[in-house]
Amino acid sequence: MTVERIARAIESVKGATVLNRHLDADHNRSVITFVARPEHVVDAAVRAVATAADLIDLREHSGQHPRIGATDVLPFIPVSGVTMDECVALAHDAGQRLWHELSIPVYFYERAALRPDRVRLEKVRGPGFEQLREEIEKNPDRAPDVGEPNLHQSAGAIAVGARPFLIAFNVNLLSSNLSIARRIARAVRERDGGLPFVKALGFELQSRGLVQVSLNLIDYQQTSIARAFAAVQAEASRLGVKISGAEIVGLLPRAALDRSADYFPLLENFRETLVLETLLETIGSGGTA
Repeated sequence: MTVERIARAIESVKGATVLNRHLDADHNRSVITFVARPEHVVDAAVRAVATAADLIDLREHSGQHPRIGATDVLPFIPVSGVTMDECVALAHDAGQRLWHELSIPVYFYERAALRPDRVRLEKVRGPGFEQLREEIEKNPDRAPDVGEPNLHQSAGAIAVGARPFLIAFNVNLLSSNLSIARRIARAVRERDGGLPFVKALGFELQSRGLVQVSLNLIDYQQTSIARAFAAVQAEASRLGVKISGAEIVGLLPRAALDRSADYFPLLENFRETLVLETLLETIGSGGTA
């Protein structure tokens, strides 16, 4: 299985530990979260991207979520004993290696961005691989930060960043009407006048006959999961749609989880090891994640 092979490549590096794997068939997208010491984390990241490049051909790939590469994004996040500035340096080191070793062009985003117009990931990604393939050679504004203005034939490009912990939170609606999910996403996301530090898109979950509002909370201390959920719930109610459930993608810090909030009983497949500190404590005590 592709994700397992990528995970094994990560853990082939000394001290690198995969904490979580999240697979989504509808999005045709997976998230792998791992930790490693600063001196080993770039090696683990490069091996992960190299393995993905060997296994995934974007010319034959499709899914609900826009992407620019077999590895779409590679964020470096300070967890413990490392600063954001150090994560920026690690991101830049990784970007250089990904081009020189794998010939994958690199765009830097968030704190690692070299251009102000590339701080926000959506500005880097745009509609995704297919459009970038058409633009990268012709439009100087779409040239990569590292590498030549040509996509890797099968692996595309990659966005490499440094950022605080981001919470990916999905709300599923009891509806198959994609336009409703997109209307709610527009209403709640920051760029269209909604909640600060919130990104949102509407997606179709074909396997379940539902639609989804997919949110990224880029600063959960400014806009909490509970506040974002309440905004989605209010818009859904206004449009006459009920909520089916909610989902946390990947891990989240303990401080971000509110067990008394309305969203908590609706979380699908929640387990305690989705809380970062709990998982790290489990690993530190000799348990397995």
